[in-house]
Amino acid sequence: MSPLPNDLDLVNANRYVSLTTFRRTGAPVSSPVWIARDADELVVVTVDPSGKLKRLAHTARVELRPCDIRGRVPEGAPTYAGTAVVDRSPEGVAAVKRAIGRKYVMARLGDAVAAVTDRLRPRGKRAGVRISLG
Repeated sequence: MSPLPNDLDLVNANRYVSLTTFRRTGAPVSSPVWIARDADELVVVTVDPSGKLKRLAHTARVELRPCDIRGRVPEGAPTYAGTAVVDRSPEGVAAVKRAIGRKYVMARLGDAVAAVTDRLRPRGKRAGVRISLG
């Protein structure tokens, strides 16, 4: 008998996840993201600065729901609550990018292209977001 998947596996099984962060007023703001599992956490990479990072600066609370590329959440989709920590260190961002790259071929291709094009026109900084469920 195989073990039941835990919430980390269930969230990681989705191609896209709606990441909801919260404004100071408590109003939710959702955006579709690529997400990957890295040990006992889920990770997201994003442009720094971004709205989600600004919102995470005042509250670590997040919610995750399966979605499509446009962020549309299917009716009845489960919601997973968690807390997030932003990692801006070069080592931390590299670890998050490696985890994302293991799951998404397009992330690896994008990083390979960026290695060449960044010499001409550098991309913005990136930050890693580490999410613990529960």
